[in-house]
Amino acid sequence: MSQPELPVLPVTFRPTRTRAVLLTVGAAMFAVITAIALLLETLSPGERVSFIFTALLFFGVMLLLSRPKVVADEAGVTVVNLTTRRRLEWAEIVRVNLRPGDAWVFLDLSDGTSLPALGIQPGIAKEQAIRDARALRALAEFHGSGTHTP
Repeated sequence: MSQPELPVLPVTFRPTRTRAVLLTVGAAMFAVITAIALLLETLSPGERVSFIFTALLFFGVMLLLSRPKVVADEAGVTVVNLTTRRRLEWAEIVRVNLRPGDAWVFLDLSDGTSLPALGIQPGIAKEQAIRDARALRALAEFHGSGTHTP
């Protein structure tokens, strides 16, 4: 198997199809619930506000679910998951894993722990996720080997 070409840094990996679906569904849900709130004549102003507030909550959840990404630059990697962000130096990443059946990439770290990187997930774009995982693996091997000087 040939070594994948290293992407130009900085590079951002994110599940773009999944993100597009989530944001589209969130916007559609917001529009439909808001339209219902405004069109139902029997609702009081408080009920209308609660409908719109609920629509905003749904949209907020979709925004949160579309947040994950992995950003690689010369100094290391930033993993942004649903509610957390973690900065890693290249030397901290021992291995990049995307095994069959995994929902997303896992980064094995030098401290013995594993960090899920939700920004690379096979979901509805399996081939893209495999390419992204290979590219991140190649970057980690190149930059984490100690043979590269920025």
